[in-house]
Amino acid sequence: MSLPLSALATDSAGDVARLIETALTPVFLLSGVGTLLNLFNTRSARVSDQIEKAADLLDDELNKAGRKSLNRHIRRLRHRIMVLDIAIMFGGIAGATTCGAAFVLFLGSVRDASIALWLVGLFGAALLATVTALAVFIADCFLSWNSLRTDGPLPKSVRESAKNS
Repeated sequence: MSLPLSALATDSAGDVARLIETALTPVFLLSGVGTLLNLFNTRSARVSDQIEKAADLLDDELNKAGRKSLNRHIRRLRHRIMVLDIAIMFGGIAGATTCGAAFVLFLGSVRDASIALWLVGLFGAALLATVTALAVFIADCFLSWNSLRTDGPLPKSVRESAKNS
């Protein structure tokens, strides 16, 4: 039984370079997915903090118009959390399928098996999940921008309460 390295010794330098290039592609995608997940989690934490602050203000707000505005704001923030959770889920799927693609590449090089279909499927799923996560993240951005455009700032009494707390 020969080692996989002995087969590499008979290949040309171009074939070996192509093998290394192919093996590194999932690693770069995984790094990008990790960065996206960090971004999504940070944004989700900030929105959660805003929900807590708005809920505290809602407890203190006696004005009916202010309560209505805060309830609308909290509802919108909860929608954003849901959208960010979906983006995080697809980011996780992208990471898992990228790892699967890297594993299949490794298996193919060690076992010398025909793995093209698995590799294309896993890497394609990783790319699709990454694109979906980005699309859902853009939806969160639109939710955020829409609230600023349609509702404007919170009422003055609510803003002053926020400054004092």
